[in-house]
Amino acid sequence: MRDALVAQDLATTSQVVDSYKYAASMVSRVVSNGYIGMVKTIPQMYRFLYSRAERATEVGPFRNWIHQFTATNLRSLMERTKPEVVVCTHAFPCGVMSEYKKEFADAPPVFGVVTDFVVHSFWIHRNIDGYAVATSEMRTALRARGVQSKRIIVSGIPIDQRFGRQPGDREVLRDRLGIPSDRFAVLMMGGGLGIGPLVMMMRALDSVKAPVSATVIAGRSEVQQQRILEAAQHVNYPVRVLRFVNNVYDYMHASDVLLSKPGGLTSAEALASGLPMILVRPLPGQEERNTRYLVERKAARRSKGERDLASAVQEILENPKRRESMRAAALALGKPDAAADIARFILQTSRPPEERTPENALRN
Repeated sequence: MRDALVAQDLATTSQVVDSYKYAASMVSRVVSNGYIGMVKTIPQMYRFLYSRAERATEVGPFRNWIHQFTATNLRSLMERTKPEVVVCTHAFPCGVMSEYKKEFADAPPVFGVVTDFVVHSFWIHRNIDGYAVATSEMRTALRARGVQSKRIIVSGIPIDQRFGRQPGDREVLRDRLGIPSDRFAVLMMGGGLGIGPLVMMMRALDSVKAPVSATVIAGRSEVQQQRILEAAQHVNYPVRVLRFVNNVYDYMHASDVLLSKPGGLTSAEALASGLPMILVRPLPGQEERNTRYLVERKAARRSKGERDLASAVQEILENPKRRESMRAAALALGKPDAAADIARFILQTSRPPEERTPENALRN
């Protein structure tokens, strides 16, 4: 989003802020560590809490206190930087900035950019000036909760536009990336933090009865990378293990299928790339909802376990028509220009009426 905003207006400057740093340190640890710990150890509890919170129509007292506390802590940053607009790509800062606008009259316009294929009630607050969402169903959900249509853009999830640019020669791209051209190319991803059953994916691929290769993007976790490197020594196909790369779009364009968790950003990137997905062990809550959306629209298949994952890869490998139909479905859903569309919407909506120009208007 930062790059897209600057591209729309070269006079724009921006700063990326981690809102959790302005929450109480105990709260920050509980939110981040508690989420990861709960979804790993007692996912049923997280699923229950997520669904219960989704039905809530008002902000609970504890969450409201966290938002108010953090909003007060943000005051010095806001006075120092004097932003003309604030863009939130997570529900937590959206709630914080809603409280900030309630408390301080000089608050700037605030926009929420939802990076999943479902909008949770945690995103919905009275003082948000605009929302960017991935689907028309999400717009309907926001309107049902009182958000005006003019404050909503159905844009897709913001990603690098290069995911939508298909390579001229796929064989040349594979050669540059070290991906064998004579094998079915599988891309495995587990998220930037390395959360994901990547070792299980590697074992499953070893059961596929055809020549395959794998590129594993392990994420930032050194422990996860070491586990994957050890597992790579015990499989019977070529594996390339990478930690964190800045050209994921190249690897998606060069691959035949993606095995991944159904995170919103990764899924949006795969859609724009036209890459069929097999979704593995979605976390309760938004990942399960993302999975349902992608599977219902034929761009992905959900795997129910290691054996089913091997079977799913085998099916897509052996069935070019199925692979092409999934690719077509992905491309139909993909929105590689989402970031640019959102940037235009934000800049247009946040300007005073007399500064709005037709060329900045967005066709929605």
